[in-house]
Amino acid sequence: MTFEEGSGVVREAGALGRLRVEAEACTACRLADTRTKVVFGVGNPAAELLFVGEAPGRNEDQQGVPFVGAAGQLLDRLMADVGIDRDRSYIANVLKCRPPNNRDPLADEIEACKGYLRMQLELIDPKVVVTLGNFATKLLLKTESGITKVRGRSYPWWRGKLLIPTFHPAAALRSGDQVTNLMRADFELIRQALAANDEAYTAEEPNTVEQLGLFQT
Repeated sequence: MTFEEGSGVVREAGALGRLRVEAEACTACRLADTRTKVVFGVGNPAAELLFVGEAPGRNEDQQGVPFVGAAGQLLDRLMADVGIDRDRSYIANVLKCRPPNNRDPLADEIEACKGYLRMQLELIDPKVVVTLGNFATKLLLKTESGITKVRGRSYPWWRGKLLIPTFHPAAALRSGDQVTNLMRADFELIRQALAANDEAYTAEEPNTVEQLGLFQT
């Protein structure tokens, strides 16, 4: 990995680096007309742990880095609280460009952008995927249930990975200690998942058709 001078953005080598370059030039949807910077992702390109958020906000759009500011600081604290090294993780979003006024992503925007997330998952190949908030969780788990109903457990997911849903850090910042404490419990699940052998998981088999709908062509 190398850093782009003056930006703080990590430039990955190899296939992931080429994917970043492709994403930064993408004009596949209307968001290319309103973005400031493409927010591809940041972290260890061989990470065991990959966080997936919804889409960049205003600060991320300005800096080109996901989860900057208070939300990113809370994410770092939650990892540190359970002894997860930040260097073991990678952070990405479903969308790589900010929707205007932070509105929800539209279906055609997801369709245009989902290939980048799929390739990030393939190239990084994490053991554990953590969805942050309702949008990313509903999309990747193919569920209509809200985050409060599906959090607190892990789900067998795509290509042998585990998916663990939790709240978006911004929700914890708005709601206070109650949500933050629930996130701490979820991060303990993340720690356990990273520490355990794959053979230790005896959870039910995933519904492959439903859970992989995001990535079907």
